[in-house]
Amino acid sequence: MTPRALAALLFDRDGTLIEDVPYNGDPGLVRPVAGARRAVGLLRAAGVPTGVISNQSGVGRGLLTDAEVRRVNERADELLGGLDTWVYCPHAPEAGCGCRKPRPGLVVEAARRLGVDPSGCVVIGDIAADVAAARAAGARGVLVPNAATLPAEVAQAADTPPDLLTAVRRLLDGTRGEGS
Repeated sequence: MTPRALAALLFDRDGTLIEDVPYNGDPGLVRPVAGARRAVGLLRAAGVPTGVISNQSGVGRGLLTDAEVRRVNERADELLGGLDTWVYCPHAPEAGCGCRKPRPGLVVEAARRLGVDPSGCVVIGDIAADVAAARAAGARGVLVPNAATLPAEVAQAADTPPDLLTAVRRLLDGTRGEGS
């Protein structure tokens, strides 16, 4: 995939762009993962629109407020050098909404906000639900495993670069694994 063919790159938030702190409502706890700021900078320099798609079930469970999620997102955005859109699902898993990953709603909404077709997007995440949401929306999914990624998820994924920066560089260079 060349930069021209890459309409937009969408990232999962927790465990992919920033360290995963369960139900984090404190902007002071936001820490980018290794290489995240550089990866976002490479995409910006290549003119590739970026977005974040994130399940935030803590809102639906009463553990976080929308305002807290927005403050954490704003802090992450500041530390990462700025992304083009942030979309999150505030619903609890049992709500049955269409936006919660692995459903396609977050991908479709982020693509709409960026003015691109979901089929031109790549979603980078750290769990199978991220890749499944990409597929459900007609986008391509890339799994960047971390300590929380299940071995079965890695075994089933077609594209598993070792880290976020490598994933972005491969996408920009047009080198990739087979499948989606």
